[in-house]
Amino acid sequence: MAMDAKEIEAKAKALGKAATSNESSVVILGLLKDIQTGVRATEDLLRQTRIGIIVNKFKQSKTPEVARLSSEIVSKWRTEVNKQKQGGGTAAARGSSSPRPAQNGTAASTPASTTPTDKASKLSVHPDKRTWKADGVEVNHTGSKVRDSCTGLMYDGLCLGSTESPKIIVARAIAVETAAFKHLGPESKEEYRTKIRSLFQNLKNKSNPKLRVRVLEGEITPDEFVRMSHDELRSVEQREADAKIQKENMDKAMVAKAERSISKTLQCGKCGKREVTYTEAQTRAADEPMTLFCTCTNCGKSWRQ
Repeated sequence: MAMDAKEIEAKAKALGKAATSNESSVVILGLLKDIQTGVRATEDLLRQTRIGIIVNKFKQSKTPEVARLSSEIVSKWRTEVNKQKQGGGTAAARGSSSPRPAQNGTAASTPASTTPTDKASKLSVHPDKRTWKADGVEVNHTGSKVRDSCTGLMYDGLCLGSTESPKIIVARAIAVETAAFKHLGPESKEEYRTKIRSLFQNLKNKSNPKLRVRVLEGEITPDEFVRMSHDELRSVEQREADAKIQKENMDKAMVAKAERSISKTLQCGKCGKREVTYTEAQTRAADEPMTLFCTCTNCGKSWRQ
């Protein structure tokens, strides 16, 4: 049964409280499931209750089940709202209005409304082979060769594998480049060019396809996008995989070795003796120092540093 606005606001309040009070994932999942089945999304309803903003925050949850369910809910709502926009509003509004013209009609040519037919008619290459040149779009919008090239690079990253309208993609590419220029410009600065290259590499990463969708659909604003760190740009799955590898390396490093070096410079914090054996292992990033696993031969105390 669909919830009314007051019920949705109550759920939103409960969900927000659960987040700030570090409530268990079981409780949060229960609230999300109630919202998933009880909310019939419309743009006005989501705007009034702000439920979308609250649910969206849980997409970055460290609990995979919570992150996945919140992503599914937000994606479902976005699809429903987009369908309503493409159909001329809510089901009630569509029922009381005449069909939009199929060709050269005023409603069909509205910039904010791009139908699936319109998208397909403007794509001349396979989604995986799209570029700004292949789509025939204009990326020159600043008069600066460097900035316009960066806009083209953003377009190439955003359009990869997408069936979205070229008009929408180029508008988003321009917005991202403008935000990067505002935050890190002028274009002569290495920080600006490095950031654009980094964003492009992350956008075309086939193991993180959700990033392109989130930027295109406005879930991540251009200003937020250019300020995101390398770790924030990566997918939840990528972060979890790296954490697993790091844990495995740590576990392997903790296994006792037959041969251990002996140091006279390391001092035991328990007995004060300088009779310490140690092994080294790379448990962190390659550019960080190795970890020492130490054992005092006098008292047996073990530690790492």
